[in-house]
Amino acid sequence: MIPETMLKIISLLLWSALIAPPQQATKIVVKKSDHTLTLYHDQIKLQSYKISLGSSSGPKQQAGDRKTPEGLYVVDAKNASSKFHHAFHLSYPNVQDVARAKKLGVDPGGDIEIHGQMNSLAWLGPMARHFNWTAGCIALTNDEIDAIWPIVPIGTPVEIEP
Repeated sequence: MIPETMLKIISLLLWSALIAPPQQATKIVVKKSDHTLTLYHDQIKLQSYKISLGSSSGPKQQAGDRKTPEGLYVVDAKNASSKFHHAFHLSYPNVQDVARAKKLGVDPGGDIEIHGQMNSLAWLGPMARHFNWTAGCIALTNDEIDAIWPIVPIGTPVEIEP
């Protein structure tokens, strides 16, 4: 027979686990070669998603090249009214991107986001991830961007790997 105090402790632990808010993401890692976006809380993997990327391969070099950048960035804004459902704006271009573009004599571009699907094409759902269709952004389905929206705060580091 389990003592009453032990039952109360077990009940409290189970109850708190059921109502505990989801852990906040402390880092996002995008692996372009695997087409994955993974959320971490410290070193603990929270969730991984398949993604669509820019329609041209390689690291972003300049405005309009339709390439997804590579490097270290930060979520610097959230847009709940994006034409791509919801969007996390990234701090592209970083210092290295600006220096590279200056050396090449080009505009590095900007407005890189992690976003959902275009509102008018949301019905495509997971089918859209079979194509690299963005202008350089990182795309999830609308259901997936909804799932991560509350746990990715402004200031979250984003590492985009080749």
